[in-house]
Amino acid sequence: MPVPPSSPVSRETAETLLATLVRILGERHVSTGEADLAPHLVESRGLYRGHALAVVRPGTTAEVAATVAACAHAGVPVVAQGGNTGLVGGGLPLGGIVLSLARLDRVRALDPVDATLTVEAGVVLADVQAAAAAHDLLFPLSWAAEGSVRIGGALATNAGGTAVLAYGNARDLVLGLEVVLADGRVWNGLKALRKNNMGYDLRHLFVGSEGTLGIITAAVLKLYPRPVSRSVGFVGLASARHALDLFARLRAGADRTLTAFELIPRFGLATVLRHGANVVPPLQRDHAAYALVELSSPRPGADTRADLEIVLAGAIADGLAQDAVIGMSEAQDRALWRLREQLPEMQKREGGSIKHDVSVPLSRLGDFLEEATASCEAAMPGIRVCAFGHVGDGNVHFNLTQPVGVDRARFLAEWGRFNRIVHDIVDRMGGSISAEHGIGLIKRDELRRYGDPVGLDLMRRLKQALDPHDLLNPGKVVALSDDPPPALPT
Repeated sequence: MPVPPSSPVSRETAETLLATLVRILGERHVSTGEADLAPHLVESRGLYRGHALAVVRPGTTAEVAATVAACAHAGVPVVAQGGNTGLVGGGLPLGGIVLSLARLDRVRALDPVDATLTVEAGVVLADVQAAAAAHDLLFPLSWAAEGSVRIGGALATNAGGTAVLAYGNARDLVLGLEVVLADGRVWNGLKALRKNNMGYDLRHLFVGSEGTLGIITAAVLKLYPRPVSRSVGFVGLASARHALDLFARLRAGADRTLTAFELIPRFGLATVLRHGANVVPPLQRDHAAYALVELSSPRPGADTRADLEIVLAGAIADGLAQDAVIGMSEAQDRALWRLREQLPEMQKREGGSIKHDVSVPLSRLGDFLEEATASCEAAMPGIRVCAFGHVGDGNVHFNLTQPVGVDRARFLAEWGRFNRIVHDIVDRMGGSISAEHGIGLIKRDELRRYGDPVGLDLMRRLKQALDPHDLLNPGKVVALSDDPPPALPT
């Protein structure tokens, strides 16, 4: 649905600003044509369509700073974009200038002794991983879209992914940042230090701020020893609760080698097998739920396959698991992971989807899945719950697929009603309505509803202090005005 600009810009102001940006960046890096703008005006799920005067492509931090300073002088908003793969409308322009970070794509330094990698914000996540791997090191941030996600966007949203269980969110992988502030000044916090107690830890203000407090232009990232042993298993289970019991057993038996634990429901696997590419059924029969498990270790001599076999054999013998398969080669491991990685995309083939990215304490996850599923099914007969994700860290993507035969628009019009059902349960159980995707535009009203009032006040004060004129990605996360957010997509 279209979203109106946040504030009009006069023709004279726009023409003067665009001329200034051409002088700073060169004509080829300032685009106002409809075809050039189009990819930057729609968020990845196609739920909203925004507006912008131009898209600009600076190639250095100095050019980013000069661009932001020019926009600040003109009073024109700036929305930074990386790969534009976000799922909450956080990179959608509501007017002003789109600042693409794609040309900031250099690896500045890799220090194998410090185990750090310094990269610019426009480096694609897969290239960050490859740069680490070239030195036999690991950058563990990973998910299916890593071939298009840029590291600046991943940090700006505090992305999670499939390895959070072992390595943490994006926030946990950052040692230092370089950030352009709302007035065009540059904060140089690119220190490769594990210990740095010099006052407030400013990097944590910007990681997860979705470009509303500053624009990340470079980062110092933590690296880890590359695993020498890795095993992937796919387990059939009688219920999602059994998945949680299996996780507890693996956590006790595998300890720190447990790298990933993903829940996949029966409907989710069936969707991937029905629509996916290069996929085959992993087990001989259907099960109510599945777990995708990975063990990995950098320790020479480690045998993660043997460790996984022992735990899964015991789980089957005790009735905790019904069946399991372990990949016997890297190709088979990739094939098992493909079943999980294709799920978000293949779910689209089943019709409209109302998505919830939530987390609850692990001790409440079974209760949440049962109560939220029952409540949603009662609210709309035939609705298909697709609850999957990184349940080892309490994060589940509680997605709702439209009933067969129901009109897509009519189904999506119920988004707000299902938010109340799901988010009320999450809030009551001490959880979060945004586990890893951020707040952006689509959850701004939900943050107002469920956020702690004192916390929300502190967020607004931080925004006012760092961006007093509300020019950096305005209208996202927290708003300085009382204007209501745009309606949920229909």
